[in-house]
Amino acid sequence: MTDAVIDVSGLSKSFGGRRVVDEVAMRVERGHICGFLGPNGSGKTTTIRMLCGLLTPDGGHGTCLGFDIIREAYAIKRRVGYMTQRFSLYEDLSIRENLDFMARVHSVRERRRVVQAALEHLKLAQRGHQLAGHLSGGWKQRLALAACLMHDPQLLLLDEPTAGVDPKARREFWEEIHELAAGGVTILVSTHYMDEAERCHELAYIAYGRLLITGTAQEVIAHSQLVTWTATGSGLFPLAAELKSQPGVAMVVPFGNTLHVSGIDEAALERALAPYRERAGITWRRAEPGLEDVFIKMMDQAPDNFDS
Repeated sequence: MTDAVIDVSGLSKSFGGRRVVDEVAMRVERGHICGFLGPNGSGKTTTIRMLCGLLTPDGGHGTCLGFDIIREAYAIKRRVGYMTQRFSLYEDLSIRENLDFMARVHSVRERRRVVQAALEHLKLAQRGHQLAGHLSGGWKQRLALAACLMHDPQLLLLDEPTAGVDPKARREFWEEIHELAAGGVTILVSTHYMDEAERCHELAYIAYGRLLITGTAQEVIAHSQLVTWTATGSGLFPLAAELKSQPGVAMVVPFGNTLHVSGIDEAALERALAPYRERAGITWRRAEPGLEDVFIKMMDQAPDNFDS
């Protein structure tokens, strides 16, 4: 097996005559955490399901864990841990019963020992008899992660695993993810949180079924060629409305009491901002564009695959 745990190209899938994944190519190395980003409906979940053998691609080829994604889908399914967007375990079973059930599904040897070890490792041992349906979002997330690790997978596919979870639980979850990656587990995780994206070794951004860019967070930002200024002070709402219509301004995004004003042509952006530099009560500063700036720009520029 090569160091590429995921290595696919030309991956495509259509539903109802609409192509929701369009010629996606992706390569993820062993032990890396790859952040899979994109707006809702962009094709992230469909791509993940094709990678783990739950959906058959209409086109494309490649391997996952060294197995052909079309001919050996069953072998992939048995070796991948897949955590879905929504909690998918049995809410009327206890934590221990859910883990025991998943261990049985995967024919785990020494099942009772493995279940107990999972409970202790993820700090669930004291809650083992609690019904899953009574857990908070953070504890449900922890249980779902434990369940998809029962068979010791070398690839985790995590579909928006921290949606609706509080910041403390998210941080603890990511500490666990990095511990798994340090142990050689490869992780593809879809997320809408930019702070989580920055925790990944590499990123892949998909919009309307097309993979737009891959690379580290620094490479993605540099490739965008965005120039960004921030404006702070009073009267930002009317200022934003004015700036959006100015040539050279590609994007105006409010962040609390600050506006991020971005463009691709530095000289054109400077000309657009010049009339506003001396406006009373507003302070301008040059800033590094963030991932959120970059992804909003890419989403705005991507063609919608549902446009007629």
